[in-house]
Amino acid sequence: MKVMDSEDRAWFLLEHEGHLYLNANCNMSAFGYSYMIQLNDQELQNYKSGGREYLNHLAHDIHYSVPIAKDTSSIYKGREVSKPLSGLATEAIRAWRA
Repeated sequence: MKVMDSEDRAWFLLEHEGHLYLNANCNMSAFGYSYMIQLNDQELQNYKSGGREYLNHLAHDIHYSVPIAKDTSSIYKGREVSKPLSGLATEAIRAWRA
């Protein structure tokens, strides 16, 4: 896994085995968390046409939809891939920051 791009305090775009992932920095009240999704075909197309601006909007949408809330209707709920990839993502972000 490697960091392809980032926006300070908002998101990281990561690549792993030919797939792109957006790791959005979110919060719910005083609780901060990361929410990482694999970009689907439509999101990939939007990223190709809209670039970083699209990723800013996508991270914003993820954050404000609060996909971890119990009663959320977020379209991103159930798409989180952080658990199986968190170690790789953390390592990639550390290496990128170094």
